[in-house]
Order: sequence, then structure tokens, then C-alpha cells
Amino acid sequence: MAKGQELQVREKQEVAKDQETTVPARYYVPLTDIFESDDALTVVMEMPGVAKDNVSVDLDDDQLQIEGKLDFANYEGMEPVYTEYNVGHYQRTFTLSNKIDRDKISADLKDGVLTVILPKAEEMKPRKIAIG
Repeated sequence: MAKGQELQVREKQEVAKDQETTVPARYYVPLTDIFESDDALTVVMEMPGVAKDNVSVDLDDDQLQIEGKLDFANYEGMEPVYTEYNVGHYQRTFTLSNKIDRDKISADLKDGVLTVILPKAEEMKPRKIAIG
């Protein structure tokens, strides 16, 4: 970080709901970074407080849906003195292009950070063209 640069507090963005739900909890859009290399897209999402067993990564046609659910039992009986973020589940959906090899998608959760690797299809990877 550059000297003298201050960190900015960023408010959680709540997922917009099109319909009523039976789950009484709020869903938030996890903060996400996407990196591209020659071989893959790497999606890195912050999901603090979510256990590995409570994360689902589902692929349906071109829709990659990611959901992380908090265990609210960890917060029972706690009265916040000061809070900077709201507690809730996480949800995000991405539409994948035909450039992604769907059979090789992988995901890992460590220390509240979910990393999803979206490998590029072999025919979409950059290649060197020989000059004849």
C-alpha cells in the first residue's frame, strides 16, 4: 500500500431479491476479485465466518451459483458493542462463456476466502503460431 493511503471501509451490498423467501436471513454479495492468466480465470471471494461444509458451488447450464451460509449459532447470546458489517449469508451468480472448461472447475475455502478456478478450454488458450 502506498504511504499515506488510507483504507476505506466498504459497506456490504445486500443481494436484491425478486421474490419472497422462507429463509429469515439476509444475503450479501461477497467482495470478489477475478484474475486472468493464460490458463484460467481465478475468482477470489471473501466469506468470513462461513465453514467449508456450508459453501456450495453449483453449475447449471451457463450459470455458476456460489452460496455460503453462516452458522448463526456462533452469534447466539452476543450483544454487539460496535459493528462494521452486518452478519448474513453470501450469494453470487456468474454467467460463464464457452471459453471455460466446465469439467475442470475447482474450488477451495481457506480462512474465509473462497477461491474458484475456472480453467480455460484448451482451444481458447493462447498459443504461438509457427511461421513457415
